[in-house]
Amino acid sequence: MFNAFSFLIIPEIRKEEVLAIRNRFPTKIPVIVQKFYKENHLPNLDKSKFLVPQEITMSQFQTIIRNRIRLSKNQALYLLVNNRSMMSQSLTLAEVYAEHADSDGFLYVTYASQEVFGNHNNIIFRSRKKPSTITS
Repeated sequence: MFNAFSFLIIPEIRKEEVLAIRNRFPTKIPVIVQKFYKENHLPNLDKSKFLVPQEITMSQFQTIIRNRIRLSKNQALYLLVNNRSMMSQSLTLAEVYAEHADSDGFLYVTYASQEVFGNHNNIIFRSRKKPSTITS
């Protein structure tokens, strides 16, 4: 899986960094959070690397990200793992990490708003059948 952040740093350096982190903080998950590349509506995070307690749920982590980018309650925020999968909000970060950690040892999470995925109000539904005529 291509990650823009991981591409910028030599893989061996990232692996060494994760090993040092996991040795020092064995109950923390190393996460890199990036804004989705097509995202235009949400602000940037002030930092991209997070050490997250392994027992925290995706829902709790989403709240942390929402607070860091100062979103209002009515603004949608979606978290994608490896730029493609939305995880169940009840999964712990340890569960997500076990299945989706990158080969360098980081878990890559991307955030996006609803606008990135399209607005269903712009979709026009058409039937293949012609409307039936009612005769009396």
